[in-house]
Amino acid sequence: MNASALLRMARAGLVAGALAILYGCAGPATASRTPANPDPLEPVNRVIFRINDIGDRYVGKPVAQAYEKGTPGFFRTGTSNFLGNLRYPITIVNDVLQGKIRQGGQDLARFALNSTVGLFGLLDPASEVGLAMHDEDFGQTLAVWGVPQGPYLVVPIFGPRTLTSGIGDLADTQFSPLHQWPGDVATRNALIILYLVNTRYSLLPLDEQVQQAFDPYAFVRDAYLQNRLFRIYDGHPPEEDLYPEDDDTQAQ
Repeated sequence: MNASALLRMARAGLVAGALAILYGCAGPATASRTPANPDPLEPVNRVIFRINDIGDRYVGKPVAQAYEKGTPGFFRTGTSNFLGNLRYPITIVNDVLQGKIRQGGQDLARFALNSTVGLFGLLDPASEVGLAMHDEDFGQTLAVWGVPQGPYLVVPIFGPRTLTSGIGDLADTQFSPLHQWPGDVATRNALIILYLVNTRYSLLPLDEQVQQAFDPYAFVRDAYLQNRLFRIYDGHPPEEDLYPEDDDTQAQ
């Protein structure tokens, strides 16, 4: 491991330490518990949600739809594979930080195979040989280390986060070749824009569900928080985390 990688891991550790001081040193069993009120900033979040929605309505969604209509399916699939492969080192690093050494080895093999035989990730031969895809991030790592998720946030442009997932996203950019592109800045910025467009394109099938919801804000918030729990617990969250209100009912 080179000095640059060690420096990045040290930075990540400092972030975790700061969060632990802010929220208290909770144990792993309680770190991810959904707080009684996961959205204490709801009035502010709703305002940002409306602003984001306006921007998405006139920019984000039309661009994603134009991307869908203007490119062939094989191009979009290859692009999604390529961009996902560029970000896969994030998963590998967080495998190790979470103590998932065997999974980390499998993910390293997946990255190596797709980056070579798969033509820099355009193809996905790793899935064809049975190497499963995983999705780990530093926000999940913080939860494994015992740091609570913190309040729900709606970030301008980037949408829903929790405090730890938002800070985790910033830490993860240190390990992503997409953000640490070794070439020129213009190419890096173009790839990041393409990543954002591709991400919005992948969410197009969900638009109708959000629009039909009685309260789109609450629908997106609850879906995001449940998704975070599933990812933190690798698909098997405790029932009390999914339905924290049951605890209040039983206590009465």
